[in-house]
Amino acid sequence: MKKSIAIFIMTLTITMAMQAKTLIVYYSYTNNVHRIVTALQSQIEADVIRIEPAEKSLDYAADNYAIGSAQIAAIRANPDDAASYPAIDPVKVNFDEYDTVIVAAPLWWSSMAAPLQTFLFNHGKEMAGKNIGLIVSSASSGISGVEADAHRLIPEGKFLSPSLWIRSSQTPNASTMIANWLNEIGYSDLAAVSDVIIDDAIESIRIFDLSGNLIRYSADMSSLPHGIYIVQSTDAENASSKKIIW
Repeated sequence: MKKSIAIFIMTLTITMAMQAKTLIVYYSYTNNVHRIVTALQSQIEADVIRIEPAEKSLDYAADNYAIGSAQIAAIRANPDDAASYPAIDPVKVNFDEYDTVIVAAPLWWSSMAAPLQTFLFNHGKEMAGKNIGLIVSSASSGISGVEADAHRLIPEGKFLSPSLWIRSSQTPNASTMIANWLNEIGYSDLAAVSDVIIDDAIESIRIFDLSGNLIRYSADMSSLPHGIYIVQSTDAENASSKKIIW
């Protein structure tokens, strides 16, 4: 690597290793989705966020899930209005850290569960250009409505195909279904260490630590301790940031 850095200083060309990172976001009322996510975590390395409604006293199962039905109806009536979505506990996430986001959702009335829709309404635009995997749990109905909600709420996501549908009765076999799905979407390639090429069009390089502190104005990392850094590169038209392992 030090030899590569030296070559970069002379030719402004370097290949750096970037570790892809995955985030799992899910909501679970009956805990079916929670069990599915637990099985998924046993097979991949990922950070996990569980979405929780802000109002804790609601009994979603009462009156044939009348509350959830009303929430879905409100979203369908005015999907572009933030007031249509039920409040959730605040969530802090920096999507710049992730290449892939897996959304695990229960199906409510042929749609994505309302609390998870709230999260995606608030953050979907931050997922532009990310690989988006979708896992859906339902008792019997098809998942096309949940897929449509995901595409609406993450309009510029790179959706992985196919989505994974796990019926409630299939939850005990989730591990096998997940393993097959990960293979279908080529997850091992998405999560692999990849090469990032910085070529001679680059005008400036800055290196930051993971706390955001600027530590270099050049690509010379020879005196830095081994670890993970953020390299920000700028050319005449664009600026980009990549996480690298040194």
